[in-house]
Amino acid sequence: MQKIDGSQLIDEITLSDLEKAVDGTVSFGACVHKIRKMSGFAFVILRTGKYILQSTYSKNDCDSDINSISEGTYINVTGTVKREPRANYGYEITLSSFDVLSRPKEEYPLHVSSKKLGCSIETSMAHRSVALRHPEQRAVFKIAEGVVSGFREFMLKNNFTEIHTPKIVAAGAEGGANIFKLKYFDKDAYLAQSPQFYKQTCVAFFDRVFEIAPVYRAEKHNSTRHLNEYIGLDFEMGFINDMHDVMAMETAMLKYLVKYLDENYKDELSLFDVSLPVINDIPSVTFFEALDILGKSHNQFDLDPTDEVKLCEYAKNNFDSEFIFVEKFPGLKRPFYAMDSKEDPKLAESFDLLFRGLEITTGGQRIHDYDEQIAKLKRYNIEPCELGSYTDIHRYGMPPHGGLGIGLERLVMKLLGLQNIREASLFPRDIHHLDP
Repeated sequence: MQKIDGSQLIDEITLSDLEKAVDGTVSFGACVHKIRKMSGFAFVILRTGKYILQSTYSKNDCDSDINSISEGTYINVTGTVKREPRANYGYEITLSSFDVLSRPKEEYPLHVSSKKLGCSIETSMAHRSVALRHPEQRAVFKIAEGVVSGFREFMLKNNFTEIHTPKIVAAGAEGGANIFKLKYFDKDAYLAQSPQFYKQTCVAFFDRVFEIAPVYRAEKHNSTRHLNEYIGLDFEMGFINDMHDVMAMETAMLKYLVKYLDENYKDELSLFDVSLPVINDIPSVTFFEALDILGKSHNQFDLDPTDEVKLCEYAKNNFDSEFIFVEKFPGLKRPFYAMDSKEDPKLAESFDLLFRGLEITTGGQRIHDYDEQIAKLKRYNIEPCELGSYTDIHRYGMPPHGGLGIGLERLVMKLLGLQNIREASLFPRDIHHLDP
């Protein structure tokens, strides 16, 4: 019998390790990212799970044969660390030996070691496991990690409880046809369009909740801004005065998030020609004020993509803000759980947040009164029994509450200036991609 001691863990190399080992020896695992042969020596660029590190090889210093490795070979290396200001992170490793762990069967079909991957989005999708080895491509998802980590840290610091809700559900939160249907034993079931019903339920006993989880929409879009599966950053909070409390919480969260990324993901952000947004107060306009700004009639009930771009330009030019809230949407275009405006029942206490020309958030105040919710369901021609236990949360009492959902991929896309939302999804799911 072999006993496994949890203290005997293999560690990934870190910059702190390199600093401590200057003029000393380190050993670690890496992939050969690139080999540049010079006269009498070679640069061997090593790729770890986080870093691109420079090492040098010469026959005089290294016992191993450089001809035994190529781009894509995984090796264990041993070498001496020295300071080198011209190298990545200011360190260079003089190789003394390396052991081959595995070799690729074929050469990469993409230019993984080039500064830019330089291929179309479709080529990247066709060779996804290779494309993601490129440092810039990989950095997108380290930054996505940072967005999720910063969001979670902020939520926990502000007394939200993290929840994990079902993704196989009996009814769709948004209604309509844009929902994936599946067979659940002898019943029909659906993939969750939102954690909305469960978020609201949990407010009754946690007051404040959040979730980071997949969301499914069966929309037949083939655009640069839509996915059929994406990661939602959702929160719901009780005891609010109105939806502006939710908007204020999101503003505070975004400020925290930008600071978190700046402090923890500078290396990854440096690979992109973008700046993090400066957030002070976020301006807000009503839906009909937005139409007036756009010079449009009041006949429409939603914003189109061009409208979102123009409104962000307006916010930048007039408020020096890359964000703008649009609130008080026509109720006909908002879900049945959105509270009607007391000033005008045809409007909903609902808002969108636009960022750099794209809607990244939808939120608002929800109905908490049982009679009010039942009445609105009837107006929407929805039988309460179709929603299972959802109306029970109103029947047994709820505090005034509201919340929102943020699309992770949309936020990352706009933070990094990406042109297609698929670039912000590890393995995108849309009408054309079900593999890998």
